[in-house]
Amino acid sequence: KWKGEGTTQNLESIVIGRCYDYIRIVNPAVGERNCSQIWEAFKNAFVNKDPCSILPKDYELFINLTLHTIPPNKSLFWENNQLLVNSFADRGRRYMSLGDTLFGFVGDFLNWCGQADSLGLDYESCPTTAECENNAVDSFWRMASIAYAQHSSGVIYVLLNGSAEGGAYPQPGFFADYEIPNLQKDKISQIVIWVVDDIEGPDMESCGTHSVKTLETRLKTLGYDVTCTDNYKSVMFLLCLD
Repeated sequence: KWKGEGTTQNLESIVIGRCYDYIRIVNPAVGERNCSQIWEAFKNAFVNKDPCSILPKDYELFINLTLHTIPPNKSLFWENNQLLVNSFADRGRRYMSLGDTLFGFVGDFLNWCGQADSLGLDYESCPTTAECENNAVDSFWRMASIAYAQHSSGVIYVLLNGSAEGGAYPQPGFFADYEIPNLQKDKISQIVIWVVDDIEGPDMESCGTHSVKTLETRLKTLGYDVTCTDNYKSVMFLLCLD
């Protein structure tokens, strides 16, 4: 028994359904895709394998089948504020966060893992990050993050939580470890950082302090044009509304 929750029930129906939802309604601009084939590529990345030895590259075929253009100036990276990002991006209408791409949309909020020597999924339990890094879900999001960063261009936006316990810019973290190293510098004109505190939350971090300063310094050293804004109004309005 692992410590994490098991595979989401009806995973196959959800993945295939989300795929059709995306290409028909959410973002038909990505063109025709074979959703059954996408499900097979997704499943084959982790079934019949030790659930602690799944690597990001196992999802390569899945990514190739789901990849599409991310419009310039629409990429929205984030840490510690997934629900806020989802409502702010508005399913790609305002911004296109990782969860608004086809490859991210398919896996958002789901859980899954297989079992060694079995073609079945494990609905009882799956390994947590603490139990093993190379689990099916974490490796999926690593691969998705890499692809997302590589295909982002123009002005890049980063929404950080100034009230987060572990710091607004966590290290290690997906943004620090998988997204920044895979940004294509020649395609990016500017990086805009927004540090937004929770409405009732503590103001732990701001632009130019603590981990946000670390991030700004890292990006400037890499040669990016970086700006940072505290409590960006549009996001604050959304938080107030909620």
